[in-house]
Parts: sequence; structure tokens; C-alpha cells
Amino acid sequence: MKPLSPEFYTLPTLELAQALLGKLLVHETEQGIVSGYIVETEAYMGPLDQAAHSFGGRKTKRTEVMFREPGHIYTYQMHTHTLINVVAEEVGAPHAILIRAVEPVEGQDLMSRNRNNLPKKQWTNGPGKLTKALGITMEHYGTLWYEPPLYLAEGREVSSISSGPRIGIDNSGEAVHYPYRFWETENPYVSKYRAPKKTFSE
Repeated sequence: MKPLSPEFYTLPTLELAQALLGKLLVHETEQGIVSGYIVETEAYMGPLDQAAHSFGGRKTKRTEVMFREPGHIYTYQMHTHTLINVVAEEVGAPHAILIRAVEPVEGQDLMSRNRNNLPKKQWTNGPGKLTKALGITMEHYGTLWYEPPLYLAEGREVSSISSGPRIGIDNSGEAVHYPYRFWETENPYVSKYRAPKKTFSE
């Protein structure tokens, strides 16, 4: 499999978030190759997006990679989970796209073991689940999506794309309602949406 070219990642963030759907996420591990079609993404639009880690132009040890060239890998920890993102936009414009869910393709026996032999639909239907299934860790922080062993390749066409609010960003003001989540319509591996909790100010 051939990695996508660096030019692919130069698309505007919202376009890239949709273009990622159907692409094949590949990890060449010591135990074998695991891969899955991307079926759900979330775009985070940098300094003006209250839900983004780089809101207000915050540049920290964690977010530093977001200020680099598009196509870098941005991983971060949430509780016990590793989440993985595609850095987007030009240098100094810290946008990123979270990969929320994938459809298992190659290495399914290894994925099953990595996910404690849970039912297949639960292996990769969430951002922390898919990294466990595919053996993705914080060690991938700052590497490039077009250089193995972790990379994106051409996958399959997606016939229908849906969009809606992002998940798990309840304390993000009006950004909680932005329709920056994209998914392959009716794909069974898309994560479950839970409406944000209402606050007295809404």
C-alpha cells in the first residue's frame, strides 16, 4: 500500500475532514498489519474554535505539533485513551482533525485481541477504541501521516456523508453546536452521538 502524498493534507480543514472518509488508516506493527477505513472525523478550527486545544492561539508542549506543516500526527491522552488527529492548514494555523471511528479491514484477529475479544462493532467505533485496536500510542506524536509505519492510503469511495455537532465538548460555548463532525451515512462503526447537556445560559 502506498501512503497518500503530502499534498493531500493541504486541503482546507473542513474539506480535508470529509476527504479523509473512506481513506485507509494503516499501521504496520511488529505483530502484523492492521488497517481500517475512516468512517468518522471531527474538525477543530484553531484559535477561533472554542472546542479546539489551540483556541486563542494556545501553544503548549501538547499543542506544538498543531503549528507545524499539515500532515503531521497529533496524538494526545484523554483519561486512559490515546486519541489521534491529522494536523491541517498552513504552518502557524493550528487546525486538526480527530479520527473518531474506522471500519476494520486487515488484521482483524489482532484487533480483536487488542480489544479483549469484544464484539466486532465495538472494536473501533470511537476515537479511544480505534487506537487500542490498531496499536496506536503517544509514540506517534509528531510523526508524519505519509511515512510508515503509521500512514493513510487510498481506500474506497464514500457515497453519502452526513454532518452534525461534535461529541464530548459540552463546555465549549457556542462551538458545541458547530456541524464539524462528518461521518459515512449509516456506517455501523460510527460512534454513538449523545446530545450535549443543556446549561442554564442556553
